[in-house]
Amino acid sequence: MTTLAVTGHMDLTDESVPLVRAALRTLLTAYEDNLTGVSCIAAGADSLFAEEVTALGGRLVVVIPSRDYRARKVKPAHAALFDRLVGVATDVVTLPYETANRDAYVSANEELLKRADRLIAVWDATPVSASGKGGTADTVELARAAGVPVDVVWPQGAARRSAVAPASTG
Repeated sequence: MTTLAVTGHMDLTDESVPLVRAALRTLLTAYEDNLTGVSCIAAGADSLFAEEVTALGGRLVVVIPSRDYRARKVKPAHAALFDRLVGVATDVVTLPYETANRDAYVSANEELLKRADRLIAVWDATPVSASGKGGTADTVELARAAGVPVDVVWPQGAARRSAVAPASTG
């Protein structure tokens, strides 16, 4: 059995979602006969990965960073998908943090890596965050340091909302 974990950006543009989904499907198909996916099922890349794992008939393991994560961090637009993915998961691991915070996120990423044979990173190659805690680049760096192979998924045309310049008003 191959266990793939995911890390990735939450702020994919609407136009990027089908591109990333197709790239994930292509990558995951190579493992579909014996696939386990591990995800924190946050909005964006994490949930796209989880949806594709389950669509291919794979097992889904969900890692929830804290006891209050669902109530405090899952936005209404993502709540139904979050709940559906929790419902179809083979296993749900809730970490022993009361509050969703940087420490909980770092621990969640460490838990993903402990369980993974490979890390799938839906990542635009933006460098490590200034805080060095919990972002996609940080998780990629942790994986590489631990010897966990990393497959970067960033299809041509993919973009993040935070990287898209606002339209000129003048």
